[in-house]
Amino acid sequence: MERLSRHVDAYSTWKLELIRQVDRYSDWLARNRLGTPSLDETLARCRQILREDTITLAFAGEFSRGKTELINALFFADYGQRMLPSQAGRTTMCPTELFYDADADAPYIRLLPIESRLDETAVAEWRSMPEQWTQITLDYGQPESMAAALKKVAETQTVSLETALALGFDAAHLDRPNAHDQVEIPAWRHAIIHFDHPLLRQGLRILDTPGLNALGSEPELTLSMLPSAQAILFLLAADAGVTASDLQLWEQHIKPTRGESADGLFAILNKIDTLWDDLNGEDSIEQSILRVRETTARQLGISTADVLPLSAKQALLGKVRAEPELLQRSHLAALEHLLCERIIGQKEKLLQNQVINQVIALLASSQSLLTQRLEEVRQQYRHLDEATSSSAVLAEQIDRTREEHAQYHKRLLNLRTTQRMLQGQAVLLSEVLNPARMERHLTDVRHNLAGSWTTLGISEAIHRFFQNIEHDMLGLYYEGERANKVLQNIYQRHNEENPAYRLEPPRLRIKAHIRSLRQLQLKADHFRKQMKTFFTEQRVLTRRFFATLVKEVVHIHEETCREAKRWNEAALLPLIQFTREHKQLLEANMLELKSLTQQTLDQHQQKSRLAAYCEALESQCDEANDILRQLRRPAPVQRQAKVVALPGVSFA
Repeated sequence: MERLSRHVDAYSTWKLELIRQVDRYSDWLARNRLGTPSLDETLARCRQILREDTITLAFAGEFSRGKTELINALFFADYGQRMLPSQAGRTTMCPTELFYDADADAPYIRLLPIESRLDETAVAEWRSMPEQWTQITLDYGQPESMAAALKKVAETQTVSLETALALGFDAAHLDRPNAHDQVEIPAWRHAIIHFDHPLLRQGLRILDTPGLNALGSEPELTLSMLPSAQAILFLLAADAGVTASDLQLWEQHIKPTRGESADGLFAILNKIDTLWDDLNGEDSIEQSILRVRETTARQLGISTADVLPLSAKQALLGKVRAEPELLQRSHLAALEHLLCERIIGQKEKLLQNQVINQVIALLASSQSLLTQRLEEVRQQYRHLDEATSSSAVLAEQIDRTREEHAQYHKRLLNLRTTQRMLQGQAVLLSEVLNPARMERHLTDVRHNLAGSWTTLGISEAIHRFFQNIEHDMLGLYYEGERANKVLQNIYQRHNEENPAYRLEPPRLRIKAHIRSLRQLQLKADHFRKQMKTFFTEQRVLTRRFFATLVKEVVHIHEETCREAKRWNEAALLPLIQFTREHKQLLEANMLELKSLTQQTLDQHQQKSRLAAYCEALESQCDEANDILRQLRRPAPVQRQAKVVALPGVSFA
């Protein structure tokens, strides 16, 4: 874990340094009177992304595949025992999150009662209501009591089949403890554990998921929690390979979280110690494991490099007993390598695209204007040095600066007129995504579901709902493309007038949201196929549909609205920033020149003052250069020149 800890720590330090550089840029803008409300808002959003960024690893797989045992090996080995329940059979019965809560006074486990499923409130909303959770404080100094508290995630309760169906469970995947019409279900819907661990403190978050029945009965897992994870580690038993239930879980719940891509999906062949056979020798063991890896990769449709053999049990024992050879043979180091080079590396690239490149572009634009102003001041100094009448030279410079200032002032007024014109385009965009339209769609689907008493009628109601939403999204896409063309023409005029300072227009991008909606529609198709599970109760079906799929549709709709609003606010920001910065720099320069002419200074003194002004501008340019240099520094994984592919290792 030492290597993984170093990488996560380096990643966290890198983010803090990025925040510091964004703060420096904000201060630099303020000192040079170049800040604008829109620019300040953009930088504030970048800082928020960096501060709230986390790395989430999700552990998924059927029961008894060793998910919790692996988490014990990764995070709880120092306690010398299994802290999370991971004995044979079903252990973790509810989705469990492990993270660090900086606002908490003491470590804790919070448990959400399973009865909360009867309410339409999603787990994400329950988080803001801690009083509805059962909370147990954990004591680091009492490992036995900690382990007892953590065993709560394995608790079950016996209820009637009717109650289980009302709670959304599939009867086919429930245990029946007796001959009566009773079934066993999890006692808790969700568990969150705040634990102070160096990796968790640096922003790593772990999601442990139960087996197929839990994923099928808690769609929020597959609709939002798993898709938001940077990586999903899908655990399998090396001695069994990919079973029918494993493949069902993979195809229905894991693979769809990534759409058409398999990025961030990895298979962990756990329990390779069952394949260790001293009679056949190490070479035979290695060949046997390689065959299982290749077969698993082919069945799951992923690369062999993304299938990692591992023994979580031996890794835990190796750590607890301080046996380096056993720990090495468990191949936990290969998993650490994967987490470091693949997952953290991909997260670094994501932040570069989301934040760093945007800040660099803004700063480069500000820097280029300041550099241009510096060159003009240097030219004024040279003219003053060559002139016989310094006052005449300064007056000439002031006149020229005043004319240029008037030109940029006029351009700024024209841009504001253009901005009002774009607001008309924004009105068309907002009409397409009017919240009232969404409310009508929700009312219609609720009415249609309540009035449909056949599977076909319910299926058609759900299908029609998605068709209506997609129709609105496509309407926004076409309106957005027209708006993009209008904006392209505006920027083209600027680039023709300022060939040395070409700017690219921000584009309104809707396709990603449409793709997300279509992926949800595929999940809705699966939802309709499962309607038989709770078809006996109409209200249950409507509640489940609204609590899962509809909530995600509304989320996509709201995010699309925010995207359109942000685009409208930022569409002319680069042009306005360029023009305003140029205008403000001209104003500062004109004030400096006027101060030289209004004072009774000889030529030498005037040159000295102008030289000081040049020096001040040079200092500001140097600081901008330094900020750019810091922002452009490679991320930790890139600095270490580590490629993403796993190196050749022996898995015997």
